[in-house]
Amino acid sequence: MPVAVIVAALVVIWYIAAVFLNTPFERDTAARAGTTITFSEIVPKTMVQERPVLPAPHQVIAEIWDTMFNKPITSKRSLVYHAWITLSATLLGFGIGTVLGILLAIGIVHNRAMDRSLMPWVIASQTIPILAIAPMIIVVLNAVGISGLLPKALISTYLSFFPIVVGMVKGLRSPETIQLDLMHTYYASASQTFWKLRWPSSMPYLFTSLKVAIAISLVGAIVGELPTGAVAGLGARLLAGSYYGQTVQIWSALFMAAAMAAMLVIIVGIAHTAVLKRMGMKP
Repeated sequence: MPVAVIVAALVVIWYIAAVFLNTPFERDTAARAGTTITFSEIVPKTMVQERPVLPAPHQVIAEIWDTMFNKPITSKRSLVYHAWITLSATLLGFGIGTVLGILLAIGIVHNRAMDRSLMPWVIASQTIPILAIAPMIIVVLNAVGISGLLPKALISTYLSFFPIVVGMVKGLRSPETIQLDLMHTYYASASQTFWKLRWPSSMPYLFTSLKVAIAISLVGAIVGELPTGAVAGLGARLLAGSYYGQTVQIWSALFMAAAMAAMLVIIVGIAHTAVLKRMGMKP
């Protein structure tokens, strides 16, 4: 009930904002035609504008329905087609970022030199705006003959590896001193301590980081499509909508991206619950 009330309030505010933001266009149109128009006549017109400043919720829903169910999946006008292009780069970048993040975290935990030298650089790397380096990554990789899916995936990797590194470092260091001392009394090797103590202890931290990483990986894939002038993908959809003033197209792509991010986080959450249940831990 609380969620439903908040959503309903947001929809009402959205409709009110759509009326006020789209009203100037209707007044200008009436002024150019030399006619007067009342507020009661303006309201319905603001709900059906072809290129509104702020599209109404029902316009966005109609656009999503039309581009998802009324267009062939292989059509470049299909939102499913564009979503798959972005999703493929997201998953590839997320996979690379996960592997890279875990390996860096293991090195940082087990090597003091890496901890003192590499960890500050990992943190500093995230202070650079992705919009600033994405075009450089695309241009440099294109110069060496690498184009297509991989450059976008690498931008997703750049964003997604950071939360995994930070989370896994915290997780691998989460065992208490008494637990580590107990492993020493068993004369356990470093690898045995890692697999039997550090790795299981890090699982809650890992999956929490993965939820953040997979959502931000989607953002990276979308951003990676913007400087390339791509003709497919949600980023390309946003770019084309901004070029031609198709605000309804822009909002439908944004809602599709949000829905994809939510579904990806839910999938990671389901995997989180299954893994912890398998390990006999409470999620």
